[in-house]
Amino acid sequence: MTKPSYGGQAVIEGVMMAGPKGKAIAVRNEDGTIVYKIESRLPIGQRYPAFKLPLLRGIASFADSMISGIGDLTWSAAQAGETEDEKLTTWQLIGAVLVSFLIAIAVFVAAPVFAATWLHPYVGDFGRSLIEGILRAGLFLGYVILISRMNDIQRIFAYHGAEHKTINAWEAGAPLTPDSVAGYSRIHTRCGTSFILMAMLLMIIIFTFVGQTAAIYRILIKIALLPLIAGLAYELFRLPLKFPASRLVRALVAPGLAMQKLTTREPDEQMLEVAIAALQAVPGFEAADSSGEEVAVAEATLPAVMADAASTPAPGGPIGGGDEPDAVNSEETIAITEPDTRTSNDEQQPATAPDDQPNTEHD
Repeated sequence: MTKPSYGGQAVIEGVMMAGPKGKAIAVRNEDGTIVYKIESRLPIGQRYPAFKLPLLRGIASFADSMISGIGDLTWSAAQAGETEDEKLTTWQLIGAVLVSFLIAIAVFVAAPVFAATWLHPYVGDFGRSLIEGILRAGLFLGYVILISRMNDIQRIFAYHGAEHKTINAWEAGAPLTPDSVAGYSRIHTRCGTSFILMAMLLMIIIFTFVGQTAAIYRILIKIALLPLIAGLAYELFRLPLKFPASRLVRALVAPGLAMQKLTTREPDEQMLEVAIAALQAVPGFEAADSSGEEVAVAEATLPAVMADAASTPAPGGPIGGGDEPDAVNSEETIAITEPDTRTSNDEQQPATAPDDQPNTEHD
């Protein structure tokens, strides 16, 4: 039986994990407990068969990951201790996203285009695209290095590493314990970092053929073709799943793997516990027993709860970044808390496990 793929992303003081039947977010809050948000979801391809087609599945997955990723980050921030004064309203959040998008376009699209267009008479069409790509990659690398100096970002990168280690351990059939998971690599072939670098590479190739265009039109064409770039990059992103032993595929993903040394850090034991808890809480998750056979996670193995489970309608679906399986839609959300057993000896109640539901793909 083909082993299901899982993906995820780091959030504020936690990790989101997703599979073909749903996703779970685990966040450690200020008092040391782990809070969960669990959603049962159907793959978008099951609702809209067109989104199973190449290119379209990548566009849909990328858009879904971006939208839900923002929601996951917002929810995790609230659980991790964000005060009422720090919370953004819906319109403030939309405004922040739009401003961020415009800044990203200005820095990573417009600036390289203007610089390369000025050099175009001396380097030709391919030289212009190559210079654009080099400048864009340099700016992105500088941006990552700059933000990695911030303490909060360093913790997110460490949770990113915990997410990768946990999925690597599960894919290897290893026990999902902090001691076992800690020994696995924090680098993963299906990371969203690789997706971004593949998109940059594709932009160099595709825009070599745009020809003689003014800088402003070149920028508008790039923005218009972003969905196509995302779709193509997603297909390349999936190659390690189909051809894990291919030297060509390994060469293609090598820059992304190298970049992950910057976007991940070594997690501590508590971070690994959160990542493991998130994966085990994904609806339909199955772990391997000592014989290597897949077995459904029993209720008793899921975290004990200190508060009643709250069920509320789920917001719209989850990339991104980062590290995601195919896009899916949310059906329900369940929030439960797990006490930190190292700091609390309070009597605990049995956990309420998510309904036995399905399994998706990693970051």
